[in-house]
Amino acid sequence: MAQVKAGRYMAGTVTEELAALRNPLPEPGTVTPEDCYGDACEQALEQRKRDALRLEAASDDRQIDPLLLAFEDLKAQKEDVDAQIRQLLAYGREFHGSRPYGLEELARPAGFSFSGVRTAYSEREIRQVTAQSGREPNRPRRDIAEDGR
Repeated sequence: MAQVKAGRYMAGTVTEELAALRNPLPEPGTVTPEDCYGDACEQALEQRKRDALRLEAASDDRQIDPLLLAFEDLKAQKEDVDAQIRQLLAYGREFHGSRPYGLEELARPAGFSFSGVRTAYSEREIRQVTAQSGREPNRPRRDIAEDGR
């Protein structure tokens, strides 16, 4: 098993090295309160162990290189985050209070241009928000199939 000495990672197996990249130790001075730094390092090391074991088991089971599996994991996480962003945009534009958020208000925090917000979500995300929140959109939407467009 790989070790950490004086904040430095000592090389181990490929899965341990990948787990170290995916679960970095906090930098000194970045943990508040400061006396929790040791606990934060322990948590990161425990997460590394779990991650290395999971990566190793999954790569053995699927006979996939652990590095490629780590990319697959990150790609799936990225797709999940992108889906959540689209749902939040739909919520902000279609469900929020008595007035929707403006395109420019949502653009910057979501990482879109203001015109990109308009096309970032679709009826699919609106249906998902409806199902997950138990609410209907604030204003009725025209069904594209009904108006012939």
